[in-house]
Amino acid sequence: MKKNLFIISALFTGAMNMAAVNITSPNGVLLLNVDVDSNGTPVYSLDYKGKQLISNSRLGIKADETAFTDGFRIEGIDTVTIDRTWEPVWGEYATVRDHFKELAVRLKADNPDRNLTLRFRVFDDGLGFRYELPVQKGPNYLTVKDELTEFNYTGDHKLYCIPGDYDTDEYLWSETTFTDLPQALKSYGRHTEAQRVDGVTIQTPMLLKTADGVYVNMHEAALDGYPAMLLDVDPASYSMKSHLVPDRLGVSAYLQMPFNTPWRTLIVSDDARDILASQLVLNLNEPCAIEDTSWIKPMKFMGVWWEMFTGNEKTWAYSDDYLAKPGVTDYSKLKPNGRHPANTENVKKYIDFAAKHGIDGVLVEGWNEGWEDWASYRKNRQFLFDKPYPDFDLLALRDYAKEKGVKLIMHHETAANAADYELQLDRAFQFMKDNNYDAVKTGYVGAIIPRSEHHTSQWMVDHVRHVIERAAEYEIMVDSHEAPRPTGLCRTYPNWVAQESARGGEFESFGGNPPSHICMLPFTRLKGGPMDYTPGLFETKLSYYGEGKDSQAGTTLARQLALYLTMPSPLQMACDLPENYDRFLDAFQFIKDVPVDWKDSRYLEAEPNRYITVARLDKNSDDWYVGAITDDNARTAVIDLSFLPKGEKYEATIYEDAPDAHWKDNPQAYRIRTVQVKPGQKLRQQLAPGGGAAIKITKKN
Repeated sequence: MKKNLFIISALFTGAMNMAAVNITSPNGVLLLNVDVDSNGTPVYSLDYKGKQLISNSRLGIKADETAFTDGFRIEGIDTVTIDRTWEPVWGEYATVRDHFKELAVRLKADNPDRNLTLRFRVFDDGLGFRYELPVQKGPNYLTVKDELTEFNYTGDHKLYCIPGDYDTDEYLWSETTFTDLPQALKSYGRHTEAQRVDGVTIQTPMLLKTADGVYVNMHEAALDGYPAMLLDVDPASYSMKSHLVPDRLGVSAYLQMPFNTPWRTLIVSDDARDILASQLVLNLNEPCAIEDTSWIKPMKFMGVWWEMFTGNEKTWAYSDDYLAKPGVTDYSKLKPNGRHPANTENVKKYIDFAAKHGIDGVLVEGWNEGWEDWASYRKNRQFLFDKPYPDFDLLALRDYAKEKGVKLIMHHETAANAADYELQLDRAFQFMKDNNYDAVKTGYVGAIIPRSEHHTSQWMVDHVRHVIERAAEYEIMVDSHEAPRPTGLCRTYPNWVAQESARGGEFESFGGNPPSHICMLPFTRLKGGPMDYTPGLFETKLSYYGEGKDSQAGTTLARQLALYLTMPSPLQMACDLPENYDRFLDAFQFIKDVPVDWKDSRYLEAEPNRYITVARLDKNSDDWYVGAITDDNARTAVIDLSFLPKGEKYEATIYEDAPDAHWKDNPQAYRIRTVQVKPGQKLRQQLAPGGGAAIKITKKN
């Protein structure tokens, strides 16, 4: 990481019983006020462009041993202004500006003796704040039961949210209001084994839009050693309060001081495009902790994966009769079911296709022993991460992939037995390195073991961080599924190249995702880090996974190409089957061409739950790419080409919906055309219902 500009101005005040303090963002549009009320409870408020956005809201942490909630006075403050830049290993921008004013408010209480620092950073596009607990004279171990952080809004604003859940993020988004939220949450069914929170509780990241057109993304940054945060909502008072994910004993966190909590984040703007462009969450994370990052390589990949989702014929397991023979450990003695696609010959077909079309990698799911336990995972749930099935010739495939110039990607599904995974971790990673695997997809489907934990509790947050750190030591990239929601830690550990942590593309075979769904994810889930959404679906009429019913994906084919721009990730999948790509090789050309790492990004149009248009500049060339998507309403995207350097001539290859395309009725109708364009020109691009467009723009010789 490089700091190109670094400016500091500091003020220290040691006076006792200070009055309220305030600080503005560098451009002055945000005003933060901090005070203590008559009970000595710290409070803050936030104004945007001269109008109050958040009224006085309490702050504090409650633990069994003591409470950092009241009896405080402001003992002193520190202020600093920072303006610097840093260079991500990968991302939407080659250089990120980190510009903020910081206010550290030091609080003191006498009975009992307690010290607490509240650190605020005010950016031009939002606010981040955290609790800092120094070493105390009293107990320095805390059993945290509650965090009292409030967000008291000033009106019945529009909310874009999903229900609070301790174990899954795989929900569709509601567009509602404070007042209507209780009714909106009633419409959700419980996810299998999910621990839905009773009452009016929602998850972060979420989005809010005021009646004045101010957008607020609410989330957290640098989640480490602490549980994830949900939000309890009071519809009558338009207020929210933090809700920490507990273990099943009701304890949220076990802390040893000194300790800094994650940052609570608010990205604020009256332009929806600024929410998408914001790097605030990344800026609140620590710089890269990996000294040599040359082995971290963004990539596109395919996978022996989708054929297991599109019906009942294929299975991750090698045999069907393992459970009928308890104690059997020799898989060569089991009868193969003939429906196991992770076999040597089938994997070679994927490697051949990837090599022919310049796709970097191939993921193989179901390659290892243990999948037969899946039906009884509540009892056993143990996978072996160095034991391939008899029909998967790991050594031969390793050499075959290397000869073809393709990287194989390992799959570690744990069935949520995280404790067992930690025991196998070093052996599994060494096995990967010995066999030329540089990337792994991890999974935690099911109820977490240890039994007292949840997917987003403190223990699992620590577990996933441990996996990422150990992977970095082995120079392994990680794509984690069913893990805690990302909070920008990919800046600190850029080998954490992607996560799932939301309702992804696999749900297109579970009944389908509505077109509006991926018009919300960039405003919410993606603010914490890139998602392994698995775009590139060309065959959109599917068999409903596990039930033999029909499932219609909520997308046109052209829209799937646009997702490589609107859902940016350094690890992008071409999710469909090779035979489906062979039917549409002219459209597949865009997937072959589109980069996964960027020098610059320009958000041109945006409205949550409605549409997104973005342009990105390839990090390694002068080529620009544009992606536009819409909800289930047709629209005309206006693409302003002012981002193109002047004095040059350009050619645009446009992959678009055909005039009669429709996500449900005619999803595979598309056209490809080439036009000459120039800087400053405005393209009017038609998008079908549930459709999209993808454009490659190159300089003309």
